Parts: sequence; structure tokens; C-alpha cells
Amino acid sequence: MLILIRLLKPAIELSLQCFYSMALKSFFDKNLVEAGCDEAGRGCLAGPVVAAAVILPKNYKNKDLDDSKKLNEKQRYALREQIEKDAIDWAYAIVDHVKIDEINILNASFLAMHHAVDKLKTLPELLLIDGNRFKKYKEIRHECIIKGDGKYLSIAAASVLAKTYRDDIMMELHAKYPHYKWDQNKGYPTKAHRAGIEAFGPTAVHRMTFTLLPAQLELDL
Repeated sequence: MLILIRLLKPAIELSLQCFYSMALKSFFDKNLVEAGCDEAGRGCLAGPVVAAAVILPKNYKNKDLDDSKKLNEKQRYALREQIEKDAIDWAYAIVDHVKIDEINILNASFLAMHHAVDKLKTLPELLLIDGNRFKKYKEIRHECIIKGDGKYLSIAAASVLAKTYRDDIMMELHAKYPHYKWDQNKGYPTKAHRAGIEAFGPTAVHRMTFTLLPAQLELDL
């Protein structure tokens, strides 16, 4: 028995260290000013990518708030109004199609989130990022959470703001370019959108580094 205890001692000590480390991390995280960050429009063929950053009050509750993709349009806009009223601070930022083509969509998404955090009046101490990758912003600590918009209210709030403000932009662009049905698809690669590209060609706001049409339907530009 004594030999077994000696053998297990390092593992037990390591487990206790991990436990205390996680408990300490949890304690400090709860006392940090957290900003949830998310973006909308990464998979679109046209228009900008829009990101938002939201700082919610501690222990904030809203039974209707969820990942924006799980909500309908009416719910998203109603929640946007409520989020902007309840949040300690919030901001959104836009990176246009030109910059997306220049630096690629992943870097453009990071840049949009950086710009959104830049616009906050309250300096966050921790950024909660939806997804599994992020480019460090100044000296602020960040945590990447896969499907975070369904797990953290601050990220869900950011997803709602990013989505609705991007939708506003795409509705304005639809009025200028009605052949692509952006009032319905918001720039995503639907059949109607691609049919518009095939018939009328790309617009000035299409992302030219993206595959606008399948190979068999490629345009001669």
C-alpha cells in the first residue's frame, strides 16, 4: 500500500495543481471585464464582413438571446434593440470587399473584430471569440470558443449585432443591385445569387478572390 501511495503521489499532486489552477482561473475570469466578439458574412460572395464586440453586465440573463443563426429576422432585430439598451458597451465594425480580397477573409474577420474592440469605450480585459482562431489584439487576453455564440451570451449578443448590421448593408446594396436577390440571401452563394452572377456578371462589391460560379459556369472577365 505504501509503495502504491508513493507511485500515485506525483499524479495526485499534479491533479491537485490542475484543480487549483482551474479554480483560480475560473475565479479571476468571473471578475474580468469580458467582451464577446463575433462576425457575420465570412461565407458570402459579396459585400463586407461585419464584426461586433459586446460587454454585458455580470450575471446578465435574457432567455431569448441565442446564436443569431437560430433566430429569425424579427427576433434578431428585437434583440438588437434590447442588447444595445442593456449592454455596458457595444460596437460594430466593417471591413469591405476590397480589403477582404487584399488580405483574405480570415484576416479580414480578425481585423473587423479588432476594429470593433477599438470602438468600445470600456476597455475589456478578456475577449471571448467565437471560433477556433484569432489574431491577438494588443495585450488583451483572448479565449477562442468553438460554437461560442451558443454558449456565451456576450458572444451571442455580438453575433446578433454583427448579423443585423450586415443585413442592413446588404439591403441597401440590394436596392442598387436587385438582380442578385440580396434581400433574401444577403450575399451568400445561393442558386438565385449565382444565377444573377451568370446572367449579369459580378458587381463592384463582389469578392473577386472568391469562387463566384462553379467551374463549369465561370465567366470570362
